Amino acid sequence: MKRLFAVLLCMLALTLSGFAKPPAKKSAAPPAPDKAYLQKIWDGWSTLDPANVAAFYASGPHTFFDIAPLKYGSWNEYENGVKGELSGYKSAKFTLNDDTVIHSHGDLVWATATVKEEMTTKAGKVEMGNFRWTVVLENQDGKWMIVHDHTSEPLQ
Repeated sequence: MKRLFAVLLCMLALTLSGFAKPPAKKSAAPPAPDKAYLQKIWDGWSTLDPANVAAFYASGPHTFFDIAPLKYGSWNEYENGVKGELSGYKSAKFTLNDDTVIHSHGDLVWATATVKEEMTTKAGKVEMGNFRWTVVLENQDGKWMIVHDHTSEPLQ
C-alpha cells in the first residue's frame, strides 16, 4: 500500500509540474520615448509612404483612429487605407508642437501633442493647420511599438 501511495504521489507531482510554466522572459523596457523619437515617427509620415513608419507600429489587432476614414483595426488596414488618403499629395511636413507631453508607466507610454501640418496636393494647393495626436506605445521585446494611435482634426 505504501508503494502504491508513493507511486501515485510521484505521478501527481509529475502531472502538476507539467502545468507549471516558467515565467515569461520580458525584455527590460528601454528608456521611454522622448519628443525626438516621436518626431521621427512624424518625419516618416512626412514621406507620404506608410512603409517608412511601419517599424513603429505593432502588428496584430490594434485600433488606429485617423482623420479619415473613422478607424482601422490593425496596422495592415491602416497602412493600406492611408495610402489612398495620401495619394493626392506630393509633399508633406509634420512637426510636433511644444505642447507634447509624454507619460510613462512600466511597459506602457502614452503621449499627447498637437502637430503642425503643411501638405501640398498634387494640384499645388498648400494646406496648413494643426491636428491632435494621442499615441500609446508598448514595450515589445525591448522596442517601443505603437499599439494605439488617434489623430483628429479640430472642427473649424
